[in-house]
Amino acid sequence: MQDAISAISIPQAFALAFAQLGDRRVIRLLVKSILISLVLAVALGAALVVLMGWGVGAIFGLDYDQQVPGVGVAMVVVLGLVGLIAAWLAWRIVSIAVLQFYADDVVALVESGHYAGLSPRDLPMGEQARIALRGAVRALVANLIALPFALALVFTAIGPAIVFALVNAVLLGRELQDMVWIRHQRDGAAAPLGFVSRFLLGLSVVGLLAVPILNLLAPFLGAAAATHLVHRAALRQRARHA
Repeated sequence: MQDAISAISIPQAFALAFAQLGDRRVIRLLVKSILISLVLAVALGAALVVLMGWGVGAIFGLDYDQQVPGVGVAMVVVLGLVGLIAAWLAWRIVSIAVLQFYADDVVALVESGHYAGLSPRDLPMGEQARIALRGAVRALVANLIALPFALALVFTAIGPAIVFALVNAVLLGRELQDMVWIRHQRDGAAAPLGFVSRFLLGLSVVGLLAVPILNLLAPFLGAAAATHLVHRAALRQRARHA
């Protein structure tokens, strides 16, 4: 029942997150995290293109364009498209990793406006970097594991999208909850959100990441919504045990 109540409040949590987008502090944080995420995503896409180009040259020889006229131009086009797709896919992982690095700022912005009186513990920058890296590696590994299942469903057209959506919903829900709870956890207490709430939270962010323009805001909106959900669920827990 507790998990159902938390799940019902998800639309309200996102509404509160959207309402905070006009805050100048939020705008500064968004601009900073979006720019860094874009640079990293493009860099990863470009690195993949360079590696693929090097691989093609190593397999067919550096003079393959002379052997088959026009193939060089075709390879540039194909590699360019691959780079764009890779950068788009990398955005999901990179943007969440960058957001985790700035999670303290996001959580503090939400808490200062809605949950005054809380006393989160300060996380050293090194620990923030480790959390961000661990989350990025976990997301990369999970998506690589899901890749064969997605490829097996490629003939269904929508199958791969569903597989990646479900996998990333589970991942993102857990990551977003933890980035809030780790700053307030005391005496090893369990996080207050159940699986359904975490999954619906993650699925909402996955949906936002698929929408142009909104995908730039999705990491912040997810983190802000997670802050509301975690604190409200924790307040309900304390009220029941009081």
